[in-house]
Amino acid sequence: MYYSNGNYEAFARPEKPKGVEKKSAYLVGSGLASLAAACFLVRDGQMKGERIHILEEMKLPGGACDGINDAQKGFIIRGGREMENHFECLWDLFRSIPSIETEGVSVLDEFYRLNKHDPNYSLMRASVNRGEDTHTDGKFALSDKAAMQIIKLFFTKDEDLYDKTINDVFDDEFYASNFWLYWQTMFAFEKWHSALEMKLYIQRFIHHIGGLPDFSALKFTKYNQYESLILPMVKYLEAHGVNFQYDTQVTNVIFEITGGKKIARQIVFKRGGKEETIDLIEDDLVFVTNGSCTENSSLGDDDHAPVMNTQPGEGGCWQLWKNIAKQDPSFGRPEKFCSNIHATNWESATVTTLDDRIPKYIEKMCKRDPFSGKVVTGGIITVKDSSWLMSYTLNRQPHFKEQPKNQLVVWVYGLYTDVPGDYVKKPMKECTGTEIVQEWLYHMGVPVAEIPEMAKTGAHCIPCMMPYITAFFMPRTEGDRPQVVPDGCVNFAFIGQFSNTVRDTVFTTEYSVRTAMEAVYTLLDVDRGVPEVFGSCYDVRVLLDSTAKMLDGRKLTDIKLPFIANLIEKKALKKVSGTVIEELLERYKLI
Repeated sequence: MYYSNGNYEAFARPEKPKGVEKKSAYLVGSGLASLAAACFLVRDGQMKGERIHILEEMKLPGGACDGINDAQKGFIIRGGREMENHFECLWDLFRSIPSIETEGVSVLDEFYRLNKHDPNYSLMRASVNRGEDTHTDGKFALSDKAAMQIIKLFFTKDEDLYDKTINDVFDDEFYASNFWLYWQTMFAFEKWHSALEMKLYIQRFIHHIGGLPDFSALKFTKYNQYESLILPMVKYLEAHGVNFQYDTQVTNVIFEITGGKKIARQIVFKRGGKEETIDLIEDDLVFVTNGSCTENSSLGDDDHAPVMNTQPGEGGCWQLWKNIAKQDPSFGRPEKFCSNIHATNWESATVTTLDDRIPKYIEKMCKRDPFSGKVVTGGIITVKDSSWLMSYTLNRQPHFKEQPKNQLVVWVYGLYTDVPGDYVKKPMKECTGTEIVQEWLYHMGVPVAEIPEMAKTGAHCIPCMMPYITAFFMPRTEGDRPQVVPDGCVNFAFIGQFSNTVRDTVFTTEYSVRTAMEAVYTLLDVDRGVPEVFGSCYDVRVLLDSTAKMLDGRKLTDIKLPFIANLIEKKALKKVSGTVIEELLERYKLI
């Protein structure tokens, strides 16, 4: 497997891999990574669909990319996915997946046209004082010291950040900035999370710094991620004869390890209460999604809070990874990610409005008609003075194809689940759906006297507690996440958010698809390049532009750090005078 960029590799169709007719594939899980791997096996590996088997613990596919209309509970979305132009592997995949909405176009075509005609941006990024705009005006409000802390992190080597937290590299001066408000709530970072992951995020998305305050960098699907992304892939795979086996919990993959060569020899699984096995040969390829951010999720309802599952790492994906990891050190250390639920949990809630009272307040907040069918909030609105640090969003409505025209589906989440609310004096994790709606209405400025009745009769809410939702942000060191294809493996790969690939960032659809593509291309020896991660952090123009935006219009010579200012003003500027460097600095208004 090798990396590439440019049209030459992007448009090429590889030759059929040698010996693929004799091979079969078993994919554990049916989340985005697994479905993507199956699609690459079909499209680029040219493996016959009937030789591809997907083993799924649940009753339906999609993993964390869910979105369902439950017959008893109603509409449920545990989370949403934000996308951007340079998800190179994701778009490489979806250019080949036919739309199930429009005949003759791909999912990528459909997505591209939607976001061209209805570009995303926010008109209110954050609120205070029960529904007032914070008027951050797109400013990052970084002090000179805080800006220098970001720059220092950007240039720090990965190995110098192993097992370090964000608190180890930033202080209160940085946390007081709008930058941290935008960053923390958009990506769900906490101060105790990995400094390395934050650094990778800054480098990966440096080209979107200017779009961070208003979400103009982001793009969204027409409907929820399940209907817009997962179902087209499932239909594509079913049309090629791929076998889906649900209600199947894989508990272990048994390896033969001799002289550094690692061969997956058996899959152990439970189905219908009975343990069964699949014996493997070297030509049988195995792809395992190790770990899960939504494992052990629990739902509440209008009258009940969700019950936190406090058993560390006992979900199917986590226990499977633990059982595999016992067999060789190269298979990673799952305990680093699933052993501290207090640090990895937060809660979301799906609110469905039932009449016309709440939508009026939504329209006041987002400054758009929420029933227009176009962008509504344009990303999350964060309640800056919320004790839960609550954020909420409405994507284009309807968010579900089956959604009644007079209803809106809202996604709400809180980063701090264990502190009392501002209206409901209880921690979010102890609140019923109706109580979460009350807290939300309070922060939108609904008159206090009207909140209880409006929450009870004007909305329906399903809260969801997710113990491991930010597990992939836990501080880590080399080897904690296993390589996509661990050293010595001849027929086995890890895929998804807890496998390891260079330079890309977890908690993205791109990471799932990238690891899937790398796994398939490696094990099948597909002779086509995997698109490398977009190299914006190596482009001097991007670095200058992002620097200018983070400085909120200040010049480099305005920085109140004597050494830096003296160096720039007295030495550097004289040396670059009359050169293309001076031209670039002027273009981006840094001098």
